[in-house]
Formats: sequence, C-alpha cells, structure tokens
Amino acid sequence: MFKKNRHGIQIKTSEQLGKMRAAGLVVGRTLEMLRDSARPGMTPLDLDALAEKAIRDEGAVPSFKGYQGFPATICASVNDEVVHGIPTDQRPLRDGDIISIDCGAILDGWHGDSAITIAIGEADPRLTELMRVTEEAMWRGIAALTVGAHLSDVGAEVERYVRSQGRYGIPPEYGGHGIGTEMHMDPWVANHGKPGRGPRLEAGMCFAIEPMVNLGTERTRVLADDWTVVTVDGKPSAHFEHSVAVTEDGPWVLTALDGGESRLGRRPDGQITSEGTAGH
Repeated sequence: MFKKNRHGIQIKTSEQLGKMRAAGLVVGRTLEMLRDSARPGMTPLDLDALAEKAIRDEGAVPSFKGYQGFPATICASVNDEVVHGIPTDQRPLRDGDIISIDCGAILDGWHGDSAITIAIGEADPRLTELMRVTEEAMWRGIAALTVGAHLSDVGAEVERYVRSQGRYGIPPEYGGHGIGTEMHMDPWVANHGKPGRGPRLEAGMCFAIEPMVNLGTERTRVLADDWTVVTVDGKPSAHFEHSVAVTEDGPWVLTALDGGESRLGRRPDGQITSEGTAGH
C-alpha cells in the first residue's frame, strides 16, 4: 500500500525508505565509479555503457533508459548543456570540459535519482567555482527538508545561496520532484521562490533536490533532439542532485554513500551522529 497525504504526496514507511535507500546506493556507487573513470578521450557513450553495466550488475534497472523514449542510461550534459544531454560517441571529452551526469536506478520497485558535475582534467577556475556554488546550493536546499517546514523553503534556500555568490542564472523552468515508486512524482520542487509556501513537510516524504546553475543568464532552449537543454548564451552550466527522505530526525540523503553524514551529521543508516544535527 502506498499512502499519500492530502496534497497527493507519497508518504513512505520506514521499511519503504529502506528500499529507497538500497536503490539510492546503487545510484550513488555508480556515480562515484563514473567520477573516477571519466577522463579526456572518453566519450559520453563510454560512460553510459559503464553506468548501465554497474546498475544491472547490482540487480537494478536503469530508470532513464526508455523513459518517455530516452535512449540511454545516463543524461550526459557537457559544458553549455544544462540537463538531459543524450550520450553519444560523436565528441570525445577534452581537458577542461565539465560534464553533468544524471543517473537513476530502480531496485525492487523503488527509484533512486542523483546527479554530479565533474571536471575533465584541469578546468577553468570559474567553472570550478560554478560547480562549488551549485553543489553547495543543493546542500542548502536539502537542509531545509525538515518536518513542519514548507516545500518552498527548499527553493528559497537554493536561490538565496546562489544569489549570494555572484551573478549566476537559475533556469526557472527546471527543478526537482517527488520520488518513490516512480522517478518523477508530485510535487515539483522549484529552485527559487519565497519561503513559507506550499505543503508542509511530513516524515516519509521523499524528494529529488536538483539545482541547475548557469555561468551566464538563466535563459535556455531545447535542441532538435527534443531532450538536450542548452544555455542560450552558450555559457557552461552545472547540475547536482540527491534523492532525500524527510524524517523526524531531519533529512536522510538516500543517494549519498554516507547518508549525508559529512554535510548534515547523519550516519549512513539515517541516524543522527553525536557530532552533528541533521538539517543544519
């Protein structure tokens, strides 16, 4: 049975959260393998093959492959590609590129979804800073996922941090989402807005928090493949994402190998450590 609250948001039991954690770990381990593997001369299609093998070797199924016709296991978005890039072998990765890798897996009927942006070789310091800002914005949003908070608090924290760091673009039409028995579920989670609005958060809710931040303006367009989103001004973009459960003790990062311990004071099993307080 899958319980939903009055806003139609799925509420998971502790047992179901355990299954989501298992799916999340498949994704987390796959992304760490891809981070270690990516190098100049490889193609996004090479990374896609590695990801599919890793996911299937763990008894899971790639979430993305075949989803609304998407042809690959990962989304691989290079430089000015914001999200949803289709992996190909047409252009090898070069020293100085950045690539956003978005990955999802289904295990025992439950989904995990996460993304990282990595530098290939030595990246321009401006790109390194773009990646740092985007990842930190994600963690600021994750920390807002506490029982009793409002959903819009997440986007407010993401936007507040990004705006405090310089002139970056936050594409308003892209954001996070609920996750559970489906990869994309209600509600949509904006990366901008005012706090104190929308549904109140309850233990057992799960969300994919995923800021996308552009080095230039917020404006984007979709290429002729009907998937790949690029910046209009041709400037690079970064993307980070984690799947997160709301618990009575604070957010539990299901796709982080340490459960969020290093950033939120959570052990991998979701319990709070003595050194930290979840959500802060």
